[in-house]
Order: sequence, then C-alpha cells, then structure tokens
Amino acid sequence: MAQLDATIVNVSLPDLVATLHAPFSHIQWVVSGYLLALALTLPLNGWLVSRLGGRAVYLWCFGAFTLTSGLCALAWSAPSLIVFRLLQGMAGGLLAPMAQMTVARVAGRQMPRVASAMTVPVLLAPLLGPVLAGAILSVASWRWIFLLNVPVGLAAFALAVLFLPDDQHDERPRPFDLTGLGFLAPSLVSFLFGMDHIARLYGQATLGASLVLFLLYIRSARRKGDDALIDLRLLRAPAFSVSAIIMFLTNGVSFAGQMLLPVWLIHACGVSPERTGLFMAPLGLGMMCVYPLIGRLSERFDARNLTGCGALLSLAGTVILAALAYNGLHVVLLALALLLRGGGGGAVGIPAMSAGYASIARADIPMATTALNIMQRIGGPTLITACATFLGWRLAGIGPSHVASEAYAETFGLLALFHGALLLATRFIKPSEKKRQFGSN
Repeated sequence: MAQLDATIVNVSLPDLVATLHAPFSHIQWVVSGYLLALALTLPLNGWLVSRLGGRAVYLWCFGAFTLTSGLCALAWSAPSLIVFRLLQGMAGGLLAPMAQMTVARVAGRQMPRVASAMTVPVLLAPLLGPVLAGAILSVASWRWIFLLNVPVGLAAFALAVLFLPDDQHDERPRPFDLTGLGFLAPSLVSFLFGMDHIARLYGQATLGASLVLFLLYIRSARRKGDDALIDLRLLRAPAFSVSAIIMFLTNGVSFAGQMLLPVWLIHACGVSPERTGLFMAPLGLGMMCVYPLIGRLSERFDARNLTGCGALLSLAGTVILAALAYNGLHVVLLALALLLRGGGGGAVGIPAMSAGYASIARADIPMATTALNIMQRIGGPTLITACATFLGWRLAGIGPSHVASEAYAETFGLLALFHGALLLATRFIKPSEKKRQFGSN
C-alpha cells in the first residue's frame, strides 16, 4: 500500500499544481515532506516496540496511515495536503520496519524464503502505480488516489487484528531516550535536506550540522548502552555491520540508477516519456524473476556467494549502461543491462539482511530493524544526490550538445564505482553465515 501510494502521488503532482493553485516548488513537498517524516519516526521503532509490543505498534501505525490517507483526500489547499502527508509519513515510517521485524521473528531460519515471497506484491506496486494513477485521473480527481488506501487499509487492519500474535509480554520496557531522539532525528532530517541542496551554501552548512548532531548522538548512545534509542553495540557484530553497509549501498545504487535512466533516455537519447516507461520494464522484470527464487537459492548457496554473484551481475549491467551512454542507445543491450541490474540487485538485499539478523539475539531484533531501515533509507537520497550533482557538474562544463553523451557515460561510471563498493562489501560476509541461518549444521 505504501509503495503504490508513493508512485501514484508522483504521477499526480502536475494535477495537484493545477487544482490546488500552488507552484510546483510548494507541491513537491507533498513528496519531500513525506520522505522527511519517514526518516523522523524511524528512530522511535525500538522504543515503541519495547513499550507497547510489535502487534500494538503495527496496528496503531496501520490505523493512523489509513486515517491520514482519508485526510489527504479531504485536503482543501496545498498547505493542508502537505501537513496531512507529513502525518501520513510519520505513520508510514514505521510500517515497513514493523512488517520486517514481524517476519524476522516468526520466520526464523526460513527468513529468505518468506521474505522473497512477501516481496513479490511489493514489486508490483511501482509497475501498477503509474497505470492505476492514469486510470483514476482520467475519470476522477486526485482525491481518489488517497481514498484508494482507505478500504485496503481497513482490510489489512482487520487481518492484523485477527492473525498477528500478541507479543507485549515478550518485550522488556526501555526508558525513553529523549536526548538521543533530540540528536538523531534532526541529524537524519538535516542530512537528507542537506544532500538535496548540497550545491548551495546552506545545504553544506546543514550537512555539517547533521554530522555534529550525529557525533553527539554517538557519544550519548555509547554512554547509555542498551537504553539508547539505537544500541550501537549491535555494530560490534561484524555480520550486522556488513549487512547495514550492504543495505545502504543496495538501496543507494538502485534509486540512483532509477533516477539516471529516465533522464538519460529522455534528454540524451530523445526517447518519449511513454516509451521510457516501457524501456525500463526489464528492470522490474529482473527483480520479479529473482525474488521468488531467493529462498531456494539461499538454501543451496552460501549468503556470501549469493550476494556476491548478485552484486557482480548488477555491476555488469551498469557497465553496459555506461558503454551505451557513450556509444549510443541499443534497445536489446539496454534490456539486457536492466535485466542484469534488476535480477542482480534482487539477489543481494534479502540474503544480506538475513545474515545481519542471524548474528544478533532475538530480543535485539526491534532495535536491529530500526538500524537497518535507517541505513537503507538514507542510502537512496545519498547516492542519488552524489550522481545528480556529478552529472550536473559535467553537463555544465560541456560545449557542443553531442559531448553530453560523455557526461552521462561518466555518471554511469560513477554509479559503477558504487556497485564495485557493494561487491567488495559482500566479500566481508562470513561464509559460515548460511549455516547459522538455516541450521544446515
């Protein structure tokens, strides 16, 4: 539901500009504010679960997300819609980690198989979102885009009430780390804001402030130990630290590639927006082909080798994109490159995440879920901004228009370097992780 909502809202932005009589610079906060709210509430995950239990937090978030979706549909102006989207993001920020935590608890050593099955419906959302948005906007207003969440949310809430086990008695209440929240939440928000405006002086100053706040949080968390908002002692487990780095890079290269591809196809290759969507279809197809197989592959192959193979395939696909950007578009090679990127990326995330969970105690899963999701969420905007800034710098320095191909090729080359870092990170997963995860010994 959250993925579908994000893709639908992106498509409806031009309609929001016209109907709410607001400039795009204001309307874009319907998306940006939502992302900032997601980052703001993530650090609360571990504390809320310890106080209320995973089931209660999940139900409250699902109910709040459904309610705020209805409020978005009733918005009467751009400011009201932005406020309701902020509230929706605060509720939605905990939905993904709560679902992930619940699966990790009940799946045990079958985590890769269960997670791969759960991911298939999520992958359909980005593919169906633009199509569904176009169908809705052709016959009704943008308000029905948000109203679509209400019946789905109510049905999901009822299913959660019926089937999720009550786990409150399993939790050890933690004191609320108000100092840690005061350092970490503004640090995350200012980091995302600063990365989006890194070319300007105030963006660089914001990034510097986020670094100072993060260092202050580290100092506070080390002093408080397991009473901290996020227990930094989890990072002492090498497998968990490697998993967090891999999640950061996997999300980053995925979103950065999805940002670069349409820009290159439309502006450098002259492809229409409609055909661009079709040309990018093999990316989602590659993911959908691999994700259902991850469970079986994880049982047959070591996590280190599986993630390494996936990272190598996605690196190869990105190198092909760099060559195409330099030499010219070839549709067959483009489809091959995107299949490699989609399938290879799909083979990295779930095994790496499972290896991280396998290295920690069951009681630490809520805290680990928060840490992994924070790393995952900031990976996307970080590498997107890095690639976009590099591309803008190279395009600003070119003369004749035909030289623009070199700028895109070099930017895909930078993305390939990030893929190389991801491949290197997978080599630090211990070969024995698979045995500990799936009980093969």
